[in-house]
Amino acid sequence: MSENQDIARQCVNTIRTLSMDAVQAANSGHPGMPMGMADAAFVLWTKFLKHHPRNPHWYNRDRFILSAGHGSMLLYSLLHLTGYDVSLDELKNFRQYGSITPGHPEYGLTPGVEITTGPLGQGFGTGIGMAIAEEFMAATFNKDGFILTDHYVYAIVSDGDLMEGISHEAASLAGHLKLRKLIYLYDSNNISIDGSTDLSFTDDTKKRFEAYGWDVCVIDGHNHAEIENAIRHAQTTDKPSLIECKTIIGYGSPNKQGTADSHGAPLGDEEIRLTKENIGAEPDKTFFIPDIVKAEMQKAVVYGENLENEWNQIISGYEKKYPVDAATFHRFLNRKLPDSWNEILPVFPPDSKGLATRKSSGEVLNSISKHIFNLIGGSADLTGSTNTDLKDETVFNAENRTGRNFHYGVREHAMAAALNGMALHGGIIPYGGTFLVFADYNKPSIRIAAISKIPTIFVFTHDSIGIGEDGPTHQPIEQLAALRATPNLYVLRPADANETAFSWKIAIERDNGPSLLVLTRQNLPTLDRTLYSDAKGSEKGAYIIKKESNQKIDLILIATGSELHPTLSAAELLEEKGHSVRVVSMPCMELFEDQTVKYKKSVLPDEAKKRVSVEAGSTFGWHKWIGDEGIAIGLDQFGISAPFQMAYEHFGFTADLIQKKCEEMLS
Repeated sequence: MSENQDIARQCVNTIRTLSMDAVQAANSGHPGMPMGMADAAFVLWTKFLKHHPRNPHWYNRDRFILSAGHGSMLLYSLLHLTGYDVSLDELKNFRQYGSITPGHPEYGLTPGVEITTGPLGQGFGTGIGMAIAEEFMAATFNKDGFILTDHYVYAIVSDGDLMEGISHEAASLAGHLKLRKLIYLYDSNNISIDGSTDLSFTDDTKKRFEAYGWDVCVIDGHNHAEIENAIRHAQTTDKPSLIECKTIIGYGSPNKQGTADSHGAPLGDEEIRLTKENIGAEPDKTFFIPDIVKAEMQKAVVYGENLENEWNQIISGYEKKYPVDAATFHRFLNRKLPDSWNEILPVFPPDSKGLATRKSSGEVLNSISKHIFNLIGGSADLTGSTNTDLKDETVFNAENRTGRNFHYGVREHAMAAALNGMALHGGIIPYGGTFLVFADYNKPSIRIAAISKIPTIFVFTHDSIGIGEDGPTHQPIEQLAALRATPNLYVLRPADANETAFSWKIAIERDNGPSLLVLTRQNLPTLDRTLYSDAKGSEKGAYIIKKESNQKIDLILIATGSELHPTLSAAELLEEKGHSVRVVSMPCMELFEDQTVKYKKSVLPDEAKKRVSVEAGSTFGWHKWIGDEGIAIGLDQFGISAPFQMAYEHFGFTADLIQKKCEEMLS
């Protein structure tokens, strides 16, 4: 064995021993996958991956995703060994309270972690979005002699990732778009938690991905030459690449390799000692890193510094030759937004007929997109219904990488994950649309966005029984409550065109989490803001849209979206009968919760105990705002197939019926 091969062997075995030791110290975790994929990961990280450990956010780095997030010790070992700010003590504290090495990788917590993974398939789908963003930024800004964007998206995916439905959606989309900068290493070890994958998974993976339009090769995942040759080949194709690495889970363990026993539990002290003896490591030392391994792996620091310095020189030259484009490039990367919202945000005049908020949303989008040039998006085969297209822009596809309109096909989940990837990549403000009832198909990716504080924008139309004849399968009932129960998620349900405009402003300005716009199919009147409060109040999540007639408040009505209009009419009927009624529009509960106690009490004063909420959805969660004495007018059953006016009357969402409910409370 040559000296270089010996060093490589020691490096790979150190990755294995660190992973084994950390899982054993935590008495929980997944040692098998890191041990099996250590060879492939070592080759990728030392021969191909462009990264700078001292600056994990350097823009032109390759993105590395551990989609099989249960094997997190593989990533943590690599981060520590290559010089990221992940200490050996953090490896020793794997999965422990206060550590930056949690059970599954978390974006924003651990330097070098590009995306929160663990729910299988999420990393696979997110990488698609990162590859789209790379293509868009490269096509938009690269010029002869000045390549600002040129990097790959690598991922390690597992059998479990490929079983998940999202992988089918995402792989199909990636092949269609010919995302050539996408290279996935598939840990094909034939073992899952239950045992052999043959119990449930006998796909011909090679044929499957070739049918999707991917370049596929199958290699020995422990042969460094084969791994290197496969990655080099993948870099030359015009397709996304899947490299199926045939590996042995728990590689090196005399009694547990190749079995489910090594998948999700510590190997045990004795088996670890035997494994270390078997692979030629120090059997009686834990968390041991040979000096030669430290020196070899730490070369990544100098390598990364040189890469970034070279890129900085390119940027400097670009700024001199193309100052306007350079300014736009930096504005994209820094998510710099216009200061002149008053000028670019459309104002809608009063209109008793009005617009569906999905349509006013489309008008807002087309207005602001002329000022925010990195606002890009589309829908899951519902462009005309969701009004998510930018009228004067082209479509992003395999031939046109600068298009700002996207057609995701009927792939809601892949769309959601791809949006997260675009937002994480940087340079792009992405949005994507579908019907609210299909938020259930988006939910895992929405949850990842919320956990990871990704500023993804989701557009959900057809938001209630107001879609009418399509019936209960398409009428969302429980979706609003479920989404509002998700921490760090803004759910924005505007009541007219002007609230819709401010909802877009809120969503675009937010940089620490995802936002959802929830919009109607049916027309809603555009309120006369000389009679009602300014829609700018939406920026506080809730505001007094109609003040009470007397100093003493008899009743507070709280409504969102389409139900605000019959609620206002009901308030007028109540006022005619001598009641002093305040009406509150609450387009975003979460944003209202973020306001000061003083402001919240000014809108919903403690002494006003009689409150009624009105929303055509589940009443779950409304008692937080209406209190124990309040009444929640809502829907705790599924809808009906009927014209929307009849559906609203049937379920009690007319002004007369709301007024009668309120009279009962006040009597």
